[in-house]
Amino acid sequence: MNSENKSHRRWLTGATSLVLVGLLLAGCKGIPTKTEKAARRQAQEAASSYRPHGEKPALPELTGESGLSNYLAFALLNQPRVEAAYYDWLSSIERITQARSLPDPQLTFQMDIQNIVTSVMPGLMGTIPWPDKLRVGAQIASEESQSRYFTFQSAALASAFDVKRAYYQLYFLAEKIRVDRETLQLLNEVEKSARAQNEVGKATLQDVLRAQIEQDSLQTEIANLEDSRSALMAQFKAALGLGGTDPEPPMPSRFESTALDLSGNQVFEAALAQNTQLKAMAADVRAAEASITLATRSRLPDFTLGLMADVKMNPTLYRPLGTVSLPIWRDKIAAQIAEAQASKRSTQARLSDEQIKLAVDVTERMYLYRETTRNLEVLNDQLVPKALKSLEVARASYLSGQTEFINVIDAERTLLGFQLDKVEVAAQREVVLAELSLIVRGMPPTGAAMAGSVSSNTPKSAQPSMNKKSRGGM
Repeated sequence: MNSENKSHRRWLTGATSLVLVGLLLAGCKGIPTKTEKAARRQAQEAASSYRPHGEKPALPELTGESGLSNYLAFALLNQPRVEAAYYDWLSSIERITQARSLPDPQLTFQMDIQNIVTSVMPGLMGTIPWPDKLRVGAQIASEESQSRYFTFQSAALASAFDVKRAYYQLYFLAEKIRVDRETLQLLNEVEKSARAQNEVGKATLQDVLRAQIEQDSLQTEIANLEDSRSALMAQFKAALGLGGTDPEPPMPSRFESTALDLSGNQVFEAALAQNTQLKAMAADVRAAEASITLATRSRLPDFTLGLMADVKMNPTLYRPLGTVSLPIWRDKIAAQIAEAQASKRSTQARLSDEQIKLAVDVTERMYLYRETTRNLEVLNDQLVPKALKSLEVARASYLSGQTEFINVIDAERTLLGFQLDKVEVAAQREVVLAELSLIVRGMPPTGAAMAGSVSSNTPKSAQPSMNKKSRGGM
């Protein structure tokens, strides 16, 4: 009976020791890599302004005096698309830790049974990959995390561009309505002149009716423009991350234009150096290169080491264990390497394609910028002043009986057409400037955080109409 108690105590002592060793190992921590430390510092810096303490910070208060930077900061902090990209990036950082960590150890248990239990052997085993495999796996995860970081920046820039585009469209919609209302007031004065001429027998009632037709047409146009504001405001709210039931944000009382002090070549060079989409793709290329290295390491074996103890033996019998994997399937290894090489070539091709697209985008938008700038200058300096002068001359000539009323209407239509062209060209120019700014910067607009490249077609509402007649204008 005494020997049985001793055997039982030895069994409990050995099992308890192995369990304690297992629990101790379960509380261990690995050694972070340099790239993992850098990624976590990067995340802490971003979180300090974007999500301090893991929570959305107080949003900027928007008022009529708020600048464009306040709207950009509001959208950055409130836009769900940006938040999703942010947490995708954070989750990718955690995969670095997983990739560089050793597999979990295993508690084992073995018994030999004849008529009675002859041996009881608890044990502990752990797999140790070839040392370089964990380092390369962590490198792959680190590059993939950097790609997610630049994707987060690009999402922030896309949000900024959406805000700017809706902001410009709403502002220039208000400008169109203002021009139309001023023209409507002008037509009211023209109608009074026609009535006066008709009363003294110098004009027919047809002149009065023509003025009224123009006013009715312009009033309908104003009503349509005012009705379109709800759709543009919905776009503006969406860009700010506001839902349909949220109240409309106040529109700023002053308009801010985007500045651009770079030539075409400088824009392209800056975009190549700073564009976040290109940086994300470059990180993908580096991850693919590391994947090739990891695939070649599959030729090397992994090891499993362990120790078991027979607690029924006196003295206790210890049994060390060891296994080595045999990477004998050469066709599988060759396929892994070929897959990694093909993935790298595919990623490199996509990067080259994006660089080509970037050159085209910059060239096209620089052309549109120069074209709209020229058109705006000629409208401001020549066409609108001359059309205004032409209308004044036509009205004076009509009142003196030297010209017909149709000439007054044509002059009015020409002036209105040029004025609307001016608004539309200015709107397109601002959208192009916003696109160029976001393509180039790779840094946040003032008051926001994060930036990258955004390519978007110019909205139809911003297309210039200088190449066609507008209400009888050019």
